[in-house]
Amino acid sequence: MAVICEPSQCLQPSSDVGLASDWCKQHGSLRSCGGGGDAVEVLMRLAFRAGLLTEPCSASHQTSQFSSYEVTIPRHITKQRRDADDSKQVSYIISALGKEHVVVLEKNELLLPKDFTVYTYAKDGSLITKRPQMQDHCHYRGYVEDEEGSSVAMSVCSGLRGVLRLGNSSYGIEPLASSTDFQHLIYRLEDVVSEPLVCGTPHTEQHAPEQERWEHHGHSDTHSEPVSHHLRRKRAVLHQTHYVELLLVVDNDRFTYMHSNETAVREEMIHLANYIDSMYIELNIRVVLVGLEIWANKNPISTEGSAGEVLGQFVQWREKDLVPRRRHDSAQLILKKSFGSTAGMAFVGTVCSRSHGGGINAFNNNNIPSFASIVAHELGHNLGMNHDDDRNCHCTVSSCIMNSGATGSRNFSSCSADDFEKMVLHTGGSCLLNIPRPEEAYSAPYCGNKLVDVGEDCDCGSDKECEKDPCCEAKTCKLKAGAQCAYGVCCKKCQYLPGGSVCRASNDDCDLSEYCNGSSALCQNDVFKQNGHPCRNNKAYCYNGKCQHYDGQCEAIFGQKAKAAQKVCFQNVNSKGDRFGNCGFQNYGFKKCESRNAMCGKLQCENVQSVKPFGIEPSIIQTPIAGSMDKCWGVDFQLGSDVPDPGMVNEGTKCGDNEVCLNYNCQSADVLRYDCDIQKKCHGHGVCNNNKNCHCDSGWAPPNCEAIGYGGSVDSGPTWNDKDTSTRDGLLVFFFFILPLLALGLFVFFRRNELQRRFCRRKRSQGYGADSRPQTNTTRCPPPRANPNNIVKDGHQAQLLPPEEVVQTSRNASVPSYALRPPPPPYSRPTPAATQLVPQRPAPPPPV
Repeated sequence: MAVICEPSQCLQPSSDVGLASDWCKQHGSLRSCGGGGDAVEVLMRLAFRAGLLTEPCSASHQTSQFSSYEVTIPRHITKQRRDADDSKQVSYIISALGKEHVVVLEKNELLLPKDFTVYTYAKDGSLITKRPQMQDHCHYRGYVEDEEGSSVAMSVCSGLRGVLRLGNSSYGIEPLASSTDFQHLIYRLEDVVSEPLVCGTPHTEQHAPEQERWEHHGHSDTHSEPVSHHLRRKRAVLHQTHYVELLLVVDNDRFTYMHSNETAVREEMIHLANYIDSMYIELNIRVVLVGLEIWANKNPISTEGSAGEVLGQFVQWREKDLVPRRRHDSAQLILKKSFGSTAGMAFVGTVCSRSHGGGINAFNNNNIPSFASIVAHELGHNLGMNHDDDRNCHCTVSSCIMNSGATGSRNFSSCSADDFEKMVLHTGGSCLLNIPRPEEAYSAPYCGNKLVDVGEDCDCGSDKECEKDPCCEAKTCKLKAGAQCAYGVCCKKCQYLPGGSVCRASNDDCDLSEYCNGSSALCQNDVFKQNGHPCRNNKAYCYNGKCQHYDGQCEAIFGQKAKAAQKVCFQNVNSKGDRFGNCGFQNYGFKKCESRNAMCGKLQCENVQSVKPFGIEPSIIQTPIAGSMDKCWGVDFQLGSDVPDPGMVNEGTKCGDNEVCLNYNCQSADVLRYDCDIQKKCHGHGVCNNNKNCHCDSGWAPPNCEAIGYGGSVDSGPTWNDKDTSTRDGLLVFFFFILPLLALGLFVFFRRNELQRRFCRRKRSQGYGADSRPQTNTTRCPPPRANPNNIVKDGHQAQLLPPEEVVQTSRNASVPSYALRPPPPPYSRPTPAATQLVPQRPAPPPPV
């Protein structure tokens, strides 16, 4: 039974009885929803006074937040099979929208890992770590029968609480307060009454009218192509499921608002994560809640000031305290306070960043489904998604999740799919491929949930999804015969890539490459040079894997020939405190830069060739430089107050001698805590990475780069194949056998004449012994070539021996023999009577 009510009406707990009471009448004219008659009213008064019913209008506060709703009683469908597991799959019939809907639910096995961790604080400020037993949770996801494209995310812990997407509309369902017969409210999310909230500050007349503004194109409600088709194409491009390891942080005000009930806060956040996961499934992204931190005692950071100030403090606290404690991809802070019209704020494309992978979200009511859309929006920024406003986006509803206004939508647009695709393919997202390990997975194994559970080698999903998987058996979730792996960047054609294969190449001078280890399908964790390491010829610092410098930022925005403007330009522009020159936000306005911090405010460039950076048309300001014909250029992207301005100087940029920009302040570089002595720690043959381990140059071995090796670090994976020795053996054979033989051959070739002469002299000396006996060796070398310069020597004519006659010893002899040369006559001094072949020249007369 479903009853449609307006918020001014009291609700009836069943189809027969309408609520009316003296309490209701004392607080205004209230009408029973459906009517009940005087007799019924008398019975209800008696029941109320007897204590059989609670205050009948205690639910009025609950319903006041909806402009329209229905009351329904869901019916549980009992399974007929005895062997069916009711804890894994449940079904309900929900009457709404004039018809009955069969909702089929399946336990969300991936929602919580086995090592789900809750952090809280004692009164003395000490950290308390808990790992509650969450194996038997009550959070499900599913679909509505006979409703194509429908999806459901719901918890059945105490009644049904969740969201349903039917067609182009999303609905929330929750138990009706004070109901005794399982009554529930069902409502459209767009009917939730709340103050208008936006993700970013609207572009209103508060900005200078003379400044250039974005051109608004508006949204189209009708499209030539359904968004589902477009998203299917994106899933084909990004066919691999991506996993976001989410960590939620609840501030002290929200904890107090929940009556300081840790269990209630925990269940509320698990509900929230379940809803977010159901939204991202259409992009083939799964959201896993890996941890929860509750600031039960006090907030460790100040939450005063603007959203930008709070976000800056939160990500700094996260990098320092939270990242070392628990691995995660994105952390979202849940605050009770309001930031005016700003619902939240997050960095764009920083999901895998240690320093900026986070966002803040204002949660000042109790409607979790609507709030889930806000958190999904800010998480979308971390995943590289920009606002849909003023873009030609395909969206099946009036507005999608990444619209700048908090509309409560559960749909992503084609622009969001494009943005996520670009981030993964071009700039990052490697951490999203970390599939939860079997020991971390939810304890109840289920083959087909695309999660590798304990006892499984792989999980390719449904039978249809597994049709094209060559490595994994769909029915058993085991590897096929001959397969070593089924997923991961270090898995190719079902085999591990050999150790030393680059799985994450360096993309900056301050980044370091990672390598497969030959025994795992996953790449090593991302590492980079330690923050504060000098780069760009000691003119800049490494910061989170990037060499941060002004010229590089100008080139990224304005083109290759752009460069940083003069210091006077930074000082003049950033001292104004407007959207074109500032040092961030303060008290809901722009903060003027002090002179010493001017180099850390808005980026100022010169030699600009392009005025349309990133393909976006921002607002641009030109400032003349005093005493020069040049101008300095600045930009304002107007992405909204929930998105940090990419036109600001990047953190980690060197702003002076031994000074660096952090949080819009130019401060001592000692804050980076760079303590690597390369000469002592790495023996001058490497650098320190962000884990403070040596990353050795090629030719030196970790951990200290002292011995001969192949380079790399204990964190990067082996840079060589330590199992396949064929390359090493080949090199050894080449250098110690083939190369020496080649050298010897070349030596013999170029010295062949000299060697031949030496060899023949040795033969001749052996052919004539002192006893003048003939030798048995009948072979001889050819005579040496005559040198015309040596024909006449010591006044005698050289006597060249005539060629010997060939003596044939046998007709069957295969090798010709030569007659032996007779021994030379004994040496005797020539006499005057000897015949002179060459007349002797008389001695010259003595000098006068």
